[in-house]
Amino acid sequence: MSDRRPHVSGDVLASRYELADLVSESLGASNWRAVDRVLHRNVRVELLPADDPRGPNFLEAARRSTSVTDHRFLRVLDLLQDEDGVHVVVREWAKATPLSRLLAQSPLPNRRAAAIVAEVAESLAHAHDRGLVHRRLTPHQIMLKESGAVRIVGLGVATALAPADHQDSDDDLAAYRAADVQALGKLLYACLVSRWPGGHVDGLRAAPTEHGHLLRPRKVRAGVLRDVDDICDRILEPARHPHDALTTAGDIARELYEAREGDEDLFDEPLGYDVTSPDLLRLDPVVEPSGPPPGLEPPRRRPKAFEPKPPTRRERFAARMQMMTHGDRALVLLGLVTAIILSGVLAFLVGREAGREGDPYAQSAPDVPVRVLPVSRVVDFDPQGEDGSENPEQAEAILDEDPDNGWRTSTYYGRADLGGLKDGVGLILDLGTVRQVEQVRLRLAGSPTDLSILTAPSSISELPTSLDDLREVATLNGAAEDLSVALPRDVRTRYVVVWLRGLPQIAEGEYRGEIRAAIVRGR
Repeated sequence: MSDRRPHVSGDVLASRYELADLVSESLGASNWRAVDRVLHRNVRVELLPADDPRGPNFLEAARRSTSVTDHRFLRVLDLLQDEDGVHVVVREWAKATPLSRLLAQSPLPNRRAAAIVAEVAESLAHAHDRGLVHRRLTPHQIMLKESGAVRIVGLGVATALAPADHQDSDDDLAAYRAADVQALGKLLYACLVSRWPGGHVDGLRAAPTEHGHLLRPRKVRAGVLRDVDDICDRILEPARHPHDALTTAGDIARELYEAREGDEDLFDEPLGYDVTSPDLLRLDPVVEPSGPPPGLEPPRRRPKAFEPKPPTRRERFAARMQMMTHGDRALVLLGLVTAIILSGVLAFLVGREAGREGDPYAQSAPDVPVRVLPVSRVVDFDPQGEDGSENPEQAEAILDEDPDNGWRTSTYYGRADLGGLKDGVGLILDLGTVRQVEQVRLRLAGSPTDLSILTAPSSISELPTSLDDLREVATLNGAAEDLSVALPRDVRTRYVVVWLRGLPQIAEGEYRGEIRAAIVRGR
């Protein structure tokens, strides 16, 4: 190898390309952001020592990659052979964020994951048709621009720099294409669950397996859509799909483009990324036409903003109340409030007299003793889940005498608040009839747990199906395993809901709640 000093920022190649920032180093080559002094624009410069035996392959691969005209690959602009002791490949520059950076924080929404991998698959199909392969397709090679557009780096470079002692045959190219197809499946898997099948890659943990087989994305993270999950499995596990396995990049692109046209589901919302532009997650990425690379300070396209989050129940109620305080509506509201107050006073007086006469529906007298109320049945409550249920077969276990047996939630990943996928999950305790409830005692497994006690109005005789049917009467954060929750004295209900909002940690990055026993006390 040459004894000359390594290149540093400020070096100028061919009296034209001034090195600015070292971007990365891999496979013996270094990648730089440089400034083209002639055209006054940023470019990407890849350097390989001139005495490296892979140099001819490096330059030839760059020449061959110019036959791929797909705009999502960074195009080759110039080649320099043995310039100042290095071979130089000059490509267009893309100011973008690596996909690996986003996945290190959280998975992508279903449709955005399908859209990104569909574009990558379409580009690879174009390259495969011209006899070129990538061979190193990982999240770090995929770049997302602030406009939402997708860019791919590394075409041909990994093939050229990989050690080889023979000319690639047709069988080798077929195997490389198959490896690219498998990489597309792994890329889709990583976008859905932030895990990489087969090992640790680009900072992502290895995907979980069961009995030697890769777990499907839906079993790793809640909220993965069935059609996207099925496409991923058809790529990575072709033996399980003998008649409809996906074995070419073109087939994968077609399937994913169809999948991304479906309706958005509950879980397809931004998951809290800390990135410069929210358009990295947009579902209609901008496809920029081919043309000269942008200058140093090009005019920036105004990004398309996300739709605002839907208002909460409290915000909707506040907006309605504010509308009712304008114009004639204020008078109507004043009349309604007056009528409600008068009705309440009359009801109180009538109820007091009825209680003195032995009305069976009057509130229990203070001298009636508090006792354990019978629970006629226990039902799981998951109004924000995809199928509306969560381990229903375990719900009745909280009523038996086994202290180690109970009802468990599903396992959630990344965050204690159910992975950020929903507000909570819990159990409905049916008391059989309306009771005056004063205390709920719980025995949990693991701590800390954030929970609330919700109750249905006494007028409801059917099982509640949504949070709109309930009101919160008690809240407890950081609860231990054995606890008692006191309720206000005016709580009269048939249905008591134990609502888990934050789950204890059972392993690194994994959270699950468990209720082993529940006792309701009242009059």
